Amino acid sequence: MKYFNSNYFTYRNNQLFCEEVPIQKIIKKVGTPAYIYSKKFFIDRYNEFTEAFKNVNHSIFFAIKSNFNLNVIKLFSNLSAGLDVNSAGELHRALKIGINPQKLLFSGVGKTRREIEEALKNNVLMLKAESEEEIYLIDQIAHQLAKVAPLAIRVNPNVDAQTHPYISTGLAKNKFGISSDEALRIYKDAAKLKNVRPVGIDMHIGSQITSIEPYKEAVQKMADLFFEIKANGIELEHFDIGGGMGVTYNDEIPFKPKELAEAILPTLKKLNCEIMFEPGRFLSANGGILATEILYTKKNGDKNFLVVDASMTDILRPSIYGAYHHIQPIEKNGTDDIIADVVGPVCESGDFVAKDREIVKCKSGEFLAIMSAGAYSMVMSSNYNGRRRGPEIIVDKDKFFITRSRETFEHLLYDEKIINELF
Repeated sequence: MKYFNSNYFTYRNNQLFCEEVPIQKIIKKVGTPAYIYSKKFFIDRYNEFTEAFKNVNHSIFFAIKSNFNLNVIKLFSNLSAGLDVNSAGELHRALKIGINPQKLLFSGVGKTRREIEEALKNNVLMLKAESEEEIYLIDQIAHQLAKVAPLAIRVNPNVDAQTHPYISTGLAKNKFGISSDEALRIYKDAAKLKNVRPVGIDMHIGSQITSIEPYKEAVQKMADLFFEIKANGIELEHFDIGGGMGVTYNDEIPFKPKELAEAILPTLKKLNCEIMFEPGRFLSANGGILATEILYTKKNGDKNFLVVDASMTDILRPSIYGAYHHIQPIEKNGTDDIIADVVGPVCESGDFVAKDREIVKCKSGEFLAIMSAGAYSMVMSSNYNGRRRGPEIIVDKDKFFITRSRETFEHLLYDEKIINELF
């Protein structure tokens, strides 16, 4: 089997380390399953991204839907990033770390009245509307609050991001944004409203994009629209190209931020406005692993199974996307490889981490690292089968910190009670 080594997760004397800490040391204290993150990875990826676009006025807003651990988002905030939030819950988390609300974008295709009210009351930098009805609702609520709502409109450029259909968001058939054909009229109508002020244009064509071409096409389309809107007397201050940059899970060779910058900066510089980015996966995915213990090995006919204590409740992407996450031992003990399904204990046939995977032969009681678990892992976890969400640990050089402990059974029952009158 192949082994993934990086500057953040590497083998020393056959032991997998996160930065300067052996993973075995962490799981001995917190157990498994456990999410383990590298602080250095987050810092390096942010610096790489912002450095790539240093020649244009830009801001980075970490998409906290990818990883909303309070310490992770505070780390990015301390690096000068803003935060992109998609719900009242994410807004609450962002405010919890003490961020200036003027560094918050409130996104989402289905914001409730309460969420819009919360965003306006907290004076977020802007709300991003995705339908005409939403624009009029924002205007109505802003009027009731005696405010003028700063507004960006998410425009769907109808560009194929060449990614998994469940994470493609820029085609006309997707639920996100408004049609580019209708955008100018909608901007002109929004500009007439008394309690809404159009300040930006937004796009987001998908996630895990590994080709620059969809970005080039979409940015050019949106730039043409930007100038058309400006010609109609509407001054836009922000141009937001979203996020979606792909990362390496298996054998992908994604482009680097510098390469993206070289491709789109000539267009962006002509806009003469602030350029915004909303990376999530790029900043976090390969900065984390999910550590898991092998409970049992079994064989059904010619089929090998490794039954581990992590499940679809801990890392959902393989079950819903068929997504690949590399798996390797936390301690190298063997050399013989087998082909096996790595499966969890949940009562679903869809509960698997890998199928027909080449992996080193292991035995019960050994530990595996499920790689690239820094994004869309903990945030998508659940309590199905009454399972408790695992702890989150951040490693900083030779120290590690438990930023969230494993849930207790009492936590699962915290607001549930038996109603005696029912019996």
